[in-house]
Amino acid sequence: MRDFWRGEPATLGELASRLTGSADLYEQDGRRPVASINFVTAHDGFTLADLVSYNDKHNEANGEDNNDGESHNRSWNSGVEGPTDDPEVLGLRARQQRNFLATLLLSQGVPMILHGDELGRTQEGNNNTYAQDSELSWVHWDRADTPLIEFVAAIIRLRREHPTFRRARFFNGRPVRREEGDPVPDIVWLTPDGEPMTPEDWDSGFGRAIGMFLNGDGIRGQDARGQRIVDSNMLVYFNAHDDVVECTLPNDDHSPEWEIIVDTAGVAADSGALPAGKVIPVQARSLVVLRAYEPPQLEPDHSVAASLAALAGSDDT
Repeated sequence: MRDFWRGEPATLGELASRLTGSADLYEQDGRRPVASINFVTAHDGFTLADLVSYNDKHNEANGEDNNDGESHNRSWNSGVEGPTDDPEVLGLRARQQRNFLATLLLSQGVPMILHGDELGRTQEGNNNTYAQDSELSWVHWDRADTPLIEFVAAIIRLRREHPTFRRARFFNGRPVRREEGDPVPDIVWLTPDGEPMTPEDWDSGFGRAIGMFLNGDGIRGQDARGQRIVDSNMLVYFNAHDDVVECTLPNDDHSPEWEIIVDTAGVAADSGALPAGKVIPVQARSLVVLRAYEPPQLEPDHSVAASLAALAGSDDT
């Protein structure tokens, strides 16, 4: 994930395996997606804010001439090493943090967030603070990144409300029967053109843009009451390119209409209904989540005034 989002070579097959709970590592011996503990950062190494702000470790404060700590961090400073006032660099760093956190929280398995990553905690490029009980390693609540906290809360809410992102069983790729239309697999990988990935697409090497369709009717398992679990269809586009990628929504077998509910670039959320086949721009280095569109339902008016009006109407008849 670090390599993918920083634009370094990362095979799409490897990316897909990690997004879906690493069945290649766990399924053969009977384990399920919860066996996959997913994390981008941990207590050893860079914090998330530092992962997108430093190319190199800066451990001088540890007293070992910067020789301690891991030197190969798969990090990218977004164009400037360390602190900066450049608004473009700061905007890119903020977007990269949202990309990492959204990817983590919307992957199958159990997400693990390093404490403070949700509020932008920095260790000033120090990736080995085991000896630091100082301001360098503290959580500075007065400097918390409030917009990032709100974003993380929204993604956690999305994961909690939609079981399609936390399945109890691995995907099998088999077609799922529907009341109407042809069967659609429980997961479909898409090219930016909206077509299913072919073996040639997977074998083409490294890639920086891919779509993931999750079939809400294809969730295997039951809820606590023994009822079949059904959810909305979801579509996620990942774009690690430096440029906008035009992505075509898949045909209406997947959904006749879609709505954008997450855009880490902050451009296209709350877009309204988008028809199947429509081309949408996915901004450079960003992630977009779409949900099968459902027209808003009118809330019944249970107010006293409405009750009296209904009563008066019944008297008239």
